[in-house]
Amino acid sequence: MDKSKFSAILLHWHQHENTRVMPWKGIKDPYKIWLSEVILQQTRVDQGWKYYESFIEKYPDILHLANAEDKEVFKLWEGLGYYNRCKNLLHTARFIAENNNGKFPADYDEILALKGVGPYTAAAIASFAFRLPYAVVDGNVFRVLARVFGNSTPVDATEGKALFTSLAQELLDKKNPGLYNQAIMDFGATVCKPALPLCSNCVLQKQCTAFNTGTVNHLPVKEKVLKKKTRWFSFFVFRHNNKTLISKRTGNDIWQNLHEFYLVETDEKPVWSTETVLDVLSSQLNIKKAEVKDISPLISQQLTHQTIKAVFVRVILPEIPASLKKLDWLKDAEIEKLAFPRIINQYLSQP
Repeated sequence: MDKSKFSAILLHWHQHENTRVMPWKGIKDPYKIWLSEVILQQTRVDQGWKYYESFIEKYPDILHLANAEDKEVFKLWEGLGYYNRCKNLLHTARFIAENNNGKFPADYDEILALKGVGPYTAAAIASFAFRLPYAVVDGNVFRVLARVFGNSTPVDATEGKALFTSLAQELLDKKNPGLYNQAIMDFGATVCKPALPLCSNCVLQKQCTAFNTGTVNHLPVKEKVLKKKTRWFSFFVFRHNNKTLISKRTGNDIWQNLHEFYLVETDEKPVWSTETVLDVLSSQLNIKKAEVKDISPLISQQLTHQTIKAVFVRVILPEIPASLKKLDWLKDAEIEKLAFPRIINQYLSQP
C-alpha cells in the first residue's frame, strides 16, 4: 500500500471510530504512563486495570512510590505475578527520586537506561508524555504491519525485528507520535486481532495485502512456533462450482509443503454453529452469502510435541469473495493428487 496514506487512515480511525477506553489513555504524566506500561508487561489490560487504579490512588506520583515500604508495594502488587517487575518499579522510582529530584527523564536514551524499561516502554513514554518521534513496536504493531504490507519475514527473527522496527519508524506520524502509537496499538488489539480479525469493517481493507490475497490467517509469520501442548485448528472447506479452496503450508511450522483447507487457528477450543460461522465469514472475509453444510466433530492428531485438535466446516459459496479469488480453487481430481496431513486425510476418508 501507499505508505503515505497509512498513518493518515489510522489517525482518522483513531479519532472517529476508536472506542477503546483505558484509564491511562491520553494522559501526559510520564509517571502514570510508565506505571501502566510496567503493569501491562505480561498482563492483560482487563487484569491490569484495577492494579493501575490502586497504585495511582495510593501512590499519586513517583515520590510517593519511592518513599513507600517494599512490603507495602509488594502487597499491592500481589496477584500480578512476575514480581521482578515490582522490584524494578521500586528501584527506578527511587533512582529518579535520588538522582533527578523526582522528575521523570524527558530524553529517550535516558528513559531507555532506566531499570526494567525496554525499547517499547521507552518509546511509549517518550511519545505519549513528551511528543518525541519514537514508534512503539509490539505484537499488535508487528501483526498490523505484516498483514497490511504482506510481509512474511518472521517477526521473531533478528531480520524481522529490525525490518518491522524500521518500517514502524518510517510510518510514524512525527507531528503526532503519541496519537499515532496509541492508534496502531488499539487497532491491533480491537480490529486486526490475532484470531478472527474484523476485516470486513476494517478501514485499511482496500489497502491490506493480506486481506486481498486471502492470507490474513497466515500473517504474521513466526520463526519459532510457540510450544503449545494443544493447538486448535478450524478448517473451512470452501466449495464453489465443484471446486475447493486449497492452500500449501509454508514457513517453519508443522506439515511444511503439505496442503490444507482454509485454516483459522485459535487459542482456545472453538465453538462453531451456523450463526457463528456466518458471523466470522462476514466479519473476516466479507462473505455475505454462504450455506453452512456441515460442522464436523472434533478430530485429533498426536504429534511428537503437541496435539492438534481440528474441526472442519463445510461451506458452499455462491460466489468467490475478492479476498479469496487469488487463491487456488481446484477440482476433486486435482485434489486427489495432493499430499495432506493425516488429520485432513482422516476427515476426507469419512463417509
